[in-house]
Amino acid sequence: MALALLSVAGFAQGDDFGTCLSVEADKKINKKFSVGLEAEMRTRDDVKTVDRWSAGVQAGYKMLSWLKASVGYTFLYDNNEKTSYYDADDEVVTRDIGIHAGDLKRSAQYWGVRHRFNVSLTGSYKIGKIDLSLRERWQYTYRPEHTVDHRTIYYNEDDDEPVPAGMSDGKSHTYKGKGKSVLRSRLRVEYKEKGFPITPFVSVEAFNAWNLEKIRYAVGAEYKINKKNAVELFYRYQHVNNDSDDEPNRHVIGLTYQVKF
Repeated sequence: MALALLSVAGFAQGDDFGTCLSVEADKKINKKFSVGLEAEMRTRDDVKTVDRWSAGVQAGYKMLSWLKASVGYTFLYDNNEKTSYYDADDEVVTRDIGIHAGDLKRSAQYWGVRHRFNVSLTGSYKIGKIDLSLRERWQYTYRPEHTVDHRTIYYNEDDDEPVPAGMSDGKSHTYKGKGKSVLRSRLRVEYKEKGFPITPFVSVEAFNAWNLEKIRYAVGAEYKINKKNAVELFYRYQHVNNDSDDEPNRHVIGLTYQVKF
């Protein structure tokens, strides 16, 4: 019910909608050690824009019957949107030419790469047919320096006249490289019925970087085709903290194909 209310409220406020399609492959080396590969494609802007492609590798080690550790690396190829806005301190805002604080200033859209590393600890506990798991993940992402050929401008300072969106400033601009650390805490609940191929689940995940940046709520189910193949279908709602300049609030429909070797 809570997820349904969040969904309705989000659409009423004009939140974004996207998809997430992925493939995962896992290989169990022995009783304790496993390795895996994954590839993913995401869309945004009501599925009109490809948001990113990614590919990753990870390794897991079962420390105890209820505790697993893992490390991973992911290469991300992002469709970035960089936008700036006029504020009250900009000189042109005080002029009587129709420019106000909060109006668009410049924007750029370009494809760029990111490198992401993570270390995780996952604890699990079983209560009858209910499986509970709590994953704590430290994630570090580095975005290398990138230069774009031009940016879109929304005001021509030489003529003191607003210009239509889409006009290029004709100048290259370099976005400096930067890194970011995030702590991701995810609680997941699964219901498993012996001999039944469908496993429904719900989860909630919080992203913290000195403050709460966003929360992801998800509900879905995994369908086990056979011992080595499965598919997972889910709905996810992402709520972003108002103080964060990260992604917008977004509704996502996802599909994952899983294979074990």
